[in-house]
Amino acid sequence: MPKVISRSTVSVSSSAPSSAPSLLVYYCICGEFILVIDCNLDELPTRHSDKASIIRCQDSESAPARVFKLNATPAEPVLIERNGRHERQFRFTCKRCNLPIAYQSTLPPAKSGPFLYIFSGALTRMQGQIPQGALDS
Repeated sequence: MPKVISRSTVSVSSSAPSSAPSLLVYYCICGEFILVIDCNLDELPTRHSDKASIIRCQDSESAPARVFKLNATPAEPVLIERNGRHERQFRFTCKRCNLPIAYQSTLPPAKSGPFLYIFSGALTRMQGQIPQGALDS
């Protein structure tokens, strides 16, 4: 059998501008991979009612949709009463520990509604570390 020799060259340019946004990875408190998104969660707007981070799922005239992938399991909907009004939350939980991670106002799958809300303190950038604000009430 003849000897196969392969020659290949890999070229990387660090000075070339990247057109693709950098993606950030977030983990559950238990260490499970949950979210990949094109921005820092701290930079997103938050809801006044529960301090959840708001991820825009669909383009609008005022802002484009975020690029993200949620790796969570849909859970049973929950009915919340806030200031005399009722809000139905279709929640998503961690696949490993069933911790509530996110919710939206429309039926699953994720991204089916205009917004996805990430619970405050539910995710961390450092795997295995409790995020700041996770134990706040």
